Amino acid sequence: MNPAKILVMGGVTYDELVYLETLPPPIPNTVFSHRYHETVGGTGAGKALNLNRLFQTVTFHALIGDDWRGRAVCDVFATEKLNFVAEIDPKGTERHINLMETNGGRVSIYVTYATFEPTIDRACVDDLIASHDVVALNIINYCRFAIPTIKAQGKPIWCDIHDYDGKSAYHQDFVDAADYLFLSSDKLLDYGSFMQAQIGQGKRLVVCTHGKKGATALTADGQWLEVPALDYPQVDTNGAGDSFFAGVLYGFMEGHPIEKCLRFGTIVAGLTVTSPDLFSPMLSPEKLQAEYAERYG
Repeated sequence: MNPAKILVMGGVTYDELVYLETLPPPIPNTVFSHRYHETVGGTGAGKALNLNRLFQTVTFHALIGDDWRGRAVCDVFATEKLNFVAEIDPKGTERHINLMETNGGRVSIYVTYATFEPTIDRACVDDLIASHDVVALNIINYCRFAIPTIKAQGKPIWCDIHDYDGKSAYHQDFVDAADYLFLSSDKLLDYGSFMQAQIGQGKRLVVCTHGKKGATALTADGQWLEVPALDYPQVDTNGAGDSFFAGVLYGFMEGHPIEKCLRFGTIVAGLTVTSPDLFSPMLSPEKLQAEYAERYG
């Protein structure tokens, strides 16, 4: 496993997943699910759980409640031997209900929310930043306060701004702070111009994902790269984007060319969709290398 030390900050929930053949129309009706699953959710948890299977040292800092859902989250992390640094949110563990469509569509319902401006042990976070090589910073509001410290300590920031629309003020601090920037094309049709602008402003890598259509990357030296998504048996698409991020980061820290890093991302994402959880229990550096040899020769 890679000896690099990765700190993931922010983003864990307790999710209830309801599986439907098709998403219901926006009218009053009764809908019957064909499957139901409860599990750990959240963009930070998805990244941390996948990275934890690829790196020797991964630490995840996030908010949970002092409640049974928070304890269930901790149990999963303990089983995975993930170093979890929890801060208690007085509002409880954030909860989502995800309506999952057979063809991969999803509607996420935020049932409860984390505290927007929580009290955080800043000395603890400063120490975590100092003792890790890379920070995967998620767009959770409390994570913003850590940006000056991360910058002052010279640690690279990898950030995923998800379905950014190109103008959201909420995202701007994260966009500005990122050295390696990931986003989705869902709400940004002219993603190419945005990617070029970000490279022009000093980003080292910008990656835009397109769901089943794969991903596009632009490197600091102006190289455009395209990678298609891989065809894996689909059980659940939750966490695919965060898994892709983890695979790319792993490849980068291993010193591989960006195209190979992107291919690693497609494999980790592909393995994840075969599982009902945010990561595949099959994932390891050895499994990743074997899948790469099989898929890409």
